[in-house]
Amino acid sequence: MTVAIPILASLDLRETEAFYGGLGFAGRLYGDYAVLRRDAMELHFWLATDRIHPEHTACYIRGPAVPALHAEFTAKGIPGLSPFKDKPWGLREFHLIDPHGNLLRFGCEPG
Repeated sequence: MTVAIPILASLDLRETEAFYGGLGFAGRLYGDYAVLRRDAMELHFWLATDRIHPEHTACYIRGPAVPALHAEFTAKGIPGLSPFKDKPWGLREFHLIDPHGNLLRFGCEPG
């Protein structure tokens, strides 16, 4: 199996670790780099010094667990969480923006 893992920018790796910890991710910091995992999801972060980097970065997470993730994040009151909606391109999606501006879009097949 080949896996693609996004590498997102962070302005403060400890803040990133805390935010994603609230989303159920856990991992380690390695100096100016972090590796965070939750189930089959893995996100890497590099320490950026300019907000332009995370504010122009995104990743897409797709799979059958997405409806449960939205329900969990809603129950936790995660800030910046969008509604879960059917999109014209045939997927059901929601998104959130982390404290540094990274966009995470989550999607699954409708139904």
